[in-house]
Amino acid sequence: MYEVIGNRNSRTTRVLWMLEEIGAEYRLTEVPPQAPEVRSLNPSGKIPVMVADGTALTDSTAILHYLADSNEALTFPAGTVDRARQDAATFFLLDEFDALLWFSARHSFALPEVRRVPAVKDSLRWEYGRSLERLAGRLGDGPYLMGDTMTVADIIAGHCLSWAVVARFPRGEGAVADYLERLRARPAFRRAMAQ
Repeated sequence: MYEVIGNRNSRTTRVLWMLEEIGAEYRLTEVPPQAPEVRSLNPSGKIPVMVADGTALTDSTAILHYLADSNEALTFPAGTVDRARQDAATFFLLDEFDALLWFSARHSFALPEVRRVPAVKDSLRWEYGRSLERLAGRLGDGPYLMGDTMTVADIIAGHCLSWAVVARFPRGEGAVADYLERLRARPAFRRAMAQ
């Protein structure tokens, strides 16, 4: 059984969704960032943290890749062209979606108030809108970023697109909106969010 430390209003959702997709048993200790339970395992205080085989793993993407590789699920084998394409999609999402959303969040609540620059959010929303156009182009004909195969990249995309709605960033239209609807309709996503 895996132990997940974090909360659903964070990247912890990615890990919970992945665990539901692979049918793994887990226990969630729901705490905010910087909680003592978090800092004892991750000195930065960031969530999520997942304990696997007595070892604390940090960073949601690293955790997703660990779970995918160790369970041979939602990923292509390392060293294949398909894995390189999957990794490229993952890095695109981290650079063009996750980074923009987190930068905006820092200027909303994470930074000390005196360090926040709310005006930067207009530029971030504009850049995010451009990234949505590039995502639409990557979707192609398949239901997922890698065609017929759902991967770690889709979990990151689904989380970021959902986060964008809450952060009042542009919503994707057309192919992107349909893609998000497909992801959010997955039973594993619904189970992860229902807890």
